[in-house]
Amino acid sequence: MSNRIVLNTISYHGKGAIENVVPELTARGFAKAFVATDPDLLQFGVTQKVTALLDAAGFPYEIYSDIKANPTIENVQHGVSAFKASGADCIVAVGGGSAMDTAKAIGIIAENPEFADVRSLEGVAPTKKHAVFTIAVPTTAGTAAEVTINYVITDVEKKRKFVCVDVNDIPEIAVVDPDMMSTMPKSLTAATGMDALTHAIEGYITKGACAISDMFHLEAIRLISHSLRGAVANTDEGREDMALGQYIAGMGFSNVGLGIVHSMAHGLSALYDTPHGVACAILLPTGLEYNAPAAGQRYRAIGKAMDVEGIDAMSDEEAAQATIAAVKQLSSDVGIPADLKGILKEEDVQFLSESAFADACCPGNPRDTSVEEIAALYRTLI
Repeated sequence: MSNRIVLNTISYHGKGAIENVVPELTARGFAKAFVATDPDLLQFGVTQKVTALLDAAGFPYEIYSDIKANPTIENVQHGVSAFKASGADCIVAVGGGSAMDTAKAIGIIAENPEFADVRSLEGVAPTKKHAVFTIAVPTTAGTAAEVTINYVITDVEKKRKFVCVDVNDIPEIAVVDPDMMSTMPKSLTAATGMDALTHAIEGYITKGACAISDMFHLEAIRLISHSLRGAVANTDEGREDMALGQYIAGMGFSNVGLGIVHSMAHGLSALYDTPHGVACAILLPTGLEYNAPAAGQRYRAIGKAMDVEGIDAMSDEEAAQATIAAVKQLSSDVGIPADLKGILKEEDVQFLSESAFADACCPGNPRDTSVEEIAALYRTLI
């Protein structure tokens, strides 16, 4: 069996990385950028860190900020129309997962108009052409959308999120500058950071894991578990290591898949608008407990990466439980709730369970599951 690894053509990392945006555009002869960004980032001057560089170089651009926290089908379709009307020939996505997911969908449909309904992109999308040339500049340390071949869209009519997987959607260039993440509030830093940890852990235990993805995921777990508390406290070292750790996690899971923690979290975000990272963090320990019979032998390596004391001398079961405890402790330390009380309603459990089972992340789960078993997992957290 062969393993496919898809990554950005070029990526830049570290303080000052955004200085490379304009040179990369001009070197390729592009004439006008479509800057897709979150309205809050525009309001608080974060996007301007990039547009100021475009202004200084006299590089034309148009800003598109009509982006929702959980981008919808209509949101994407409006963005496609705006891109065509702008006359731009490239995209610069500045923001978290929502801005980058919207930009990916816009770029794909602009080059593959037969998918203009958006829904037809669900699953493994059979597009023919690569998306519009895109430079992705993340402002959160969590989604790793700048390096993945995935994006998530909300179907408001059907009250669900769907995952699109497409090698043609990956941004050609990722610019991961921790200075772009320094204005994140503590709650968002914690939520996106736990999303990144979930990526790394689920990616490490997924059915599709391979030697290359294991290398990425274990290093990501180490970096994230050591730096998330510091990032929440807004230390320079914490921000820098989280920026790198979440990107490395994306290098892995994008290529091997995730599991039921993500498939269950998607429904919570679609139905209740629960922040995705918060949903993942709450569900992760439950998912680890559930998957222990199928993947528990891998938990020791996760615990070692998280510096669980004395783990080498433990039995496999003890190591697994100590690792799960370490995940719970980290989540608690950064202020994530321990359960879904006040979020999840009993009357929605069946619908959410059916949606999670149908989600594109579910088949990668190391333990085969069912709608009934997923419903039971949800209920343990009410």
